Amino acid sequence: MRYQSFHRQFCAVFGAVSLLVATLYGSADAYGQSLQSANGDDAPVTVEADDGIEWIREEQMYVARGNARAERGGVTVAADTLTALYRDQDGATDIYRLEAIGNVVITSDKQTGYGERAVYDLDEAVAVMLGTKAPPRLETGTETITARDSLEYWDKRQIAVARGNAEAKKDDRTIRADTLIARFEEDAQGTLVAKRMDAVGNVVITTAEEVARGDEGIYNVDSETAILQGNVRITRGDNQLNGERAEVNLKTGISKLLAGPNGARQRVRGLFNPKTGKK
Repeated sequence: MRYQSFHRQFCAVFGAVSLLVATLYGSADAYGQSLQSANGDDAPVTVEADDGIEWIREEQMYVARGNARAERGGVTVAADTLTALYRDQDGATDIYRLEAIGNVVITSDKQTGYGERAVYDLDEAVAVMLGTKAPPRLETGTETITARDSLEYWDKRQIAVARGNAEAKKDDRTIRADTLIARFEEDAQGTLVAKRMDAVGNVVITTAEEVARGDEGIYNVDSETAILQGNVRITRGDNQLNGERAEVNLKTGISKLLAGPNGARQRVRGLFNPKTGKK
């Protein structure tokens, strides 16, 4: 069956990530076009769909089709099709995975995630979003993060992991890398803001005035400074600085080429081009 093939595909994709995938807890009875349940903590689970909910006992799953929507504890998962996998536990139905396919939107009070497919684990509060035609996207109100391959958000740890052509954008500043790990905190107004970003592989930090590149980087959002390592290139207009390690202050526009790891002496190079027509 179609939903079984999707189930096997998700298991293959996320099996190696060790339970990055999915859990909604609840004891449940399916009826008509909606499903309501609660777990041992009396947290209600509500699932609704325009085209109905199918209960497949042999596969231990519920399939909700047509503008499907699941909600629990302030988190909502909406998609064209939702598949809830469950197991029997102490005489109750324990839903442990929610798989969403088609026009997926996962929302909470602090962030919204978008993807063509997604798996949600409410026990660990982890969402994993995928996309092929359109990259998965996470919006927090201050940052927008996208990725080509996958985008994970760990709500309890407040960490986002973007893989494959990952990009984080805020105002006129953009960070790109093969992999981005963004660490969030709540500010005084309760808004979720990124405090630090670790970038690995083909790192590019772009502002309105300069572009900084390196193999790896750490960006401190509060101080607006970045430490880059490996094949560092800092370009401002026609001028460029090359080295192995650099500190870039995006607020002041001051960039420093630093000594290599463990104080190793490595030659740095600057290329400065005068503007055409001026002496």
